[in-house]
Amino acid sequence: MNRIKTDICVIGAGSGGLSVAAGASQMGASVVLLEGHKMGGDCLNFGCVPSKALIAAGKHAHAMQSGAEFGVTPVKPKVDYGAAKDHVQRVIETIAPADSQERFEGFGVNVIREFGRFISATEVQAGDTVITARRFVIATGSSPLVPPIPGLDKVPYDTNETIFDLREKPKHLLVVGGGPIGLEMAQAHIRLGSKVTVIEGLKALGKDDPELTKIVLDRLRAEGIEIAEDAMAKEVRGKAGAVEIEVQDGRVFKGSHILMAVGRKANINDLGLESAGIEFDRAIKVDAGLRTTNKKVYAIGDVVGGLQFTHVAGYHAGVIARSMLFGLPAKAKTSHIPWVTYTDPELAQIGLTEAQASDVHGDRLEVVRFKYAENDRAIASGQTTGLIKVMIVKGRPVGASIVGASAGELIGVWALVIANNLKMSAVAAMVAPYPTLGEINKRAAGAYFSPRLFDSSIVKRIVGFVQKVLP
Repeated sequence: MNRIKTDICVIGAGSGGLSVAAGASQMGASVVLLEGHKMGGDCLNFGCVPSKALIAAGKHAHAMQSGAEFGVTPVKPKVDYGAAKDHVQRVIETIAPADSQERFEGFGVNVIREFGRFISATEVQAGDTVITARRFVIATGSSPLVPPIPGLDKVPYDTNETIFDLREKPKHLLVVGGGPIGLEMAQAHIRLGSKVTVIEGLKALGKDDPELTKIVLDRLRAEGIEIAEDAMAKEVRGKAGAVEIEVQDGRVFKGSHILMAVGRKANINDLGLESAGIEFDRAIKVDAGLRTTNKKVYAIGDVVGGLQFTHVAGYHAGVIARSMLFGLPAKAKTSHIPWVTYTDPELAQIGLTEAQASDVHGDRLEVVRFKYAENDRAIASGQTTGLIKVMIVKGRPVGASIVGASAGELIGVWALVIANNLKMSAVAAMVAPYPTLGEINKRAAGAYFSPRLFDSSIVKRIVGFVQKVLP
């Protein structure tokens, strides 16, 4: 058995683990990185990257059928589903070198391609190597949650970990789960020529603002996606190419393929957490500084539950770096974390929704709105569907919700504002180039200040007085 002593041992080479390893090694710490599967983790290989590549393929197919209002005759695209998957793989291969073993070894990281398991409070075993470290970081991510629906184990089905390997276009895809993953894949597939039914046990996009989600769901239904809500799966039957799902109220949905997209589960099995004195239930328990009940062990990203996004794992890496590398106090927060659903139109959120802000702040809350239909660039490009809502308390935004074209890009301004505790005046002072969708953010700020300036009797009296006395 080989033995290694190091400053930091990182378990998992996904986005969070890679960020910790790269930063710590380049700032002078000795680092061992353990990964028994693919470098880059879920995001690169099965999640964010391949899904956005397939969405892009679907967008190109859709564009060929939606140009009539611009004087472009719509044509039915000839979709080569296998070639679309080739595009997905090329995208992964293009990005992969940034997450590769070779690159991280170039940083001085000792990369061991084995799964890690705690054998004591201060030791992890990976293959035939035992690592003793001053600090450990668990960054093992999450994987698809597949509920024990009767019959599901007897029929073939896909998850996000297998759907991108599928080469034959599904004739009729049954998507179980109406969250972001399910709806993104539903729209991509209907645009690439599949028939699609989404089966959601509760409400589709139930965690977002219902006013905005209705706009997304209306568009998806208009494109031909059947979205069945309040449809809890009861039983799965059939065989390859001919499957059916019966839901609790007796409805039966038939299709050729099943995609399970009901959520994620933290990857905590086989880590030997008990041996290290680390408490967990469905995820690893951490304090505000992302330390586990073993104070030598941190946990970051999806494995701690909560907001399970790639950018959150990266943010967590920065938080624990302050503590591990410099001994400085650091706490993670969520109020400034944005998230985006990459449907068309996109749906973006940061901070509190209108309903949440109302519950927390009551009468102190102000909500301002601005519609895409009043933005000149949106009018010119035929992207007038959508709106922005900003929730404001005492001049400071506590949340922003956007649905529409490039909502994921627009939400970045509000991420900056909320992260730095800025006031609406900071957004109002911004000069946005014309004509851009970016003006929507500034116009939202204008909607906050307009009544204070144009409907104020005090302002009118001041201006009247100044006009009288100015030479």
